[in-house]
Amino acid sequence: MKRKPRIYYTDEQKALMWERWRKGESLQHIAQLFGRSHGAIQGILIRTGGISPAPRCRSRLALTISEREEISRSLVAGASLRAIAVSLGRAPSTISREIKRNGGRTSYRATQADKHAWDRARRPKRCKLVENPALASIVADKLRLEWAPEQIAGWLKHTYPGVKDQQVSHET
Repeated sequence: MKRKPRIYYTDEQKALMWERWRKGESLQHIAQLFGRSHGAIQGILIRTGGISPAPRCRSRLALTISEREEISRSLVAGASLRAIAVSLGRAPSTISREIKRNGGRTSYRATQADKHAWDRARRPKRCKLVENPALASIVADKLRLEWAPEQIAGWLKHTYPGVKDQQVSHET
């Protein structure tokens, strides 16, 4: 059997998968939309324990694209790091780190810096329920019994005191 080439799905495609999954469509039916097998779609849905991830958003503390554009223009004009920091109302160390991690004074580009910052901001940690299938099964069983998430978290903490791998927060 010939394998199909690997596909990297866009955020919009993943959102469509999650929407169809929430509506109760089968993996097979969702996979047909993309011309793939159900296993390809299952891999994406299982990565977060079958729970749709929260949409990504930028921290209010992160540099914006307009601030990065200002840094880029100021560097071309020959402004000092401190002058750039004052004009943006940021700490000089913030501006210095931003420039160093994105090519230095001579090759800093705002759009590239913004894209790299967005890519670096991904959460590297996988969901606890994905990492621990036994725990996921316990939580799923309790949810089927219509326990509240707070009850499950409290029960796990009481049943497995001191065993952090067998405990989750009610948000999880």
